[in-house]
Amino acid sequence: MPRSRINGNFIDKTFSIVANILLRIIPTTSGEREAFTYYRDGMSAQSEGNYAEALQNYYEAMRLEIDPYDRSYILYNIGLIHTSNGEHTKALEYYFRALERNPFLPQAFNNMAVIRGEQAIRQGDSEIAEAWFDQAAEYWKQAITLTPGNYIEAHNWLKITGRFE
Repeated sequence: MPRSRINGNFIDKTFSIVANILLRIIPTTSGEREAFTYYRDGMSAQSEGNYAEALQNYYEAMRLEIDPYDRSYILYNIGLIHTSNGEHTKALEYYFRALERNPFLPQAFNNMAVIRGEQAIRQGDSEIAEAWFDQAAEYWKQAITLTPGNYIEAHNWLKITGRFE
């Protein structure tokens, strides 16, 4: 039985009902509906911290989904799981892949900047750390350009460090 049918959370149930109604109204193929079901189940598992189950659902959704825009969100969510698991290299790979399909994901740029910033802080070599801070700054600039008014802390950091143009 799909996770979306057994989840007891009121918000998840409401989302599932609305999503099912939309899937009936909007013309979609059976493959698109199935991909969305796996994506929705992946989000549900992810929100509960069941990352292995979420990844299985996301990979299945990727197998079925053909729309690049929709695939970008699946890839982004896979990146989130790898970030949560401390697998930063894998996370960066998935954020890059998401941005290749949808360059308007400010949250992916933000997460990449945070990862690079954390890596820079842990870096023993100040030259490498500075290069990673510069890379983080570029990611934050892209996120801020896409969503002005968001990422206030990043904006302030860019100003304080002289990286804001």
